[in-house]
Amino acid sequence: MFIEKISIGFMAILAMLTSITTSADGGELEHQLRSAAEQGKTQEIRLLLEQGADMESRNKMGRTPLLIATRHNQIAAARLLIEAGANVNARDAIQDSPYLYAGASGYNEILAMTLSRGADLGSTNRYGGTALIPAAERGHVETVRLLIAAGVDVDHVNRLHWTALLEAIILGNGGAQHTDIVQLLVDAGADVNIGDAEGISPLRHARERGYADIVQILTAAVAP
Repeated sequence: MFIEKISIGFMAILAMLTSITTSADGGELEHQLRSAAEQGKTQEIRLLLEQGADMESRNKMGRTPLLIATRHNQIAAARLLIEAGANVNARDAIQDSPYLYAGASGYNEILAMTLSRGADLGSTNRYGGTALIPAAERGHVETVRLLIAAGVDVDHVNRLHWTALLEAIILGNGGAQHTDIVQLLVDAGADVNIGDAEGISPLRHARERGYADIVQILTAAVAP
């Protein structure tokens, strides 16, 4: 009898957990929608939305169909979902949103769509950085141009106490792309005197790494 009661109790708990997981993930339509978004199957996405699939349903990582499409750079799928009203700022378990992920990854077509549909320019990732900071770090020149034009704060400081300018230098390679990004940031009015947590300036970091072209840009821009 005791073992039977334990068994019944275990089954009840299991059923409850299964119910919670199913609720968080949505039903079969939502599973199909997320799968279609990942694979870029626009016709299937359209049909599933017409059948009432919840476009804001989330998988176990908290990712909506739009974020899943964005992570796989499925441009047509992302466009369809955005035009249907999907939230471009919906965050997952690691604080990525379609807007932030597209910006960090240099997925410019999707980024432009999120910017036209209410992207939160002040939103930050799990490192406390705006979309501009990882875009600068990874050498996404056109992405940086798009984000600057949209009005993202060029002097935002993340949890490492780095700005986009500092990340472009410290984590960049000093090549043409990162040099172009430094020029874009300087032209946009980035404060070249904001140092890192130890007070080391962008110019000093560039000099220590031997990034001659970046040194030239910063030397011309440093306040006397």
